[in-house]
Amino acid sequence: MIRKILHTMFLPCSEATLLMEKRNARSITARENRMLSLHLMICKWCRMYNEKLALLDQVFKKTFSQNETEINGSEIQDFKNKMIDKLNF
Repeated sequence: MIRKILHTMFLPCSEATLLMEKRNARSITARENRMLSLHLMICKWCRMYNEKLALLDQVFKKTFSQNETEINGSEIQDFKNKMIDKLNF
């Protein structure tokens, strides 16, 4: 019961997942990082999501590093900028 109260009072899952995605796209503030860390201590579902997100990030980095000739840095940055604009950050 106390976990559910803390969970909704401090940082709901929807905001936690958004912060995880934001952290992958660019850096988050120290306050956001603390809030996310506290949420991850409480919420097992978001911890699992965070682990899967990290795994996907590793796979994408490995895939893109092997195919450097196909995608250049400016294309990746353009993609990141478009995603950030769509997420309204």
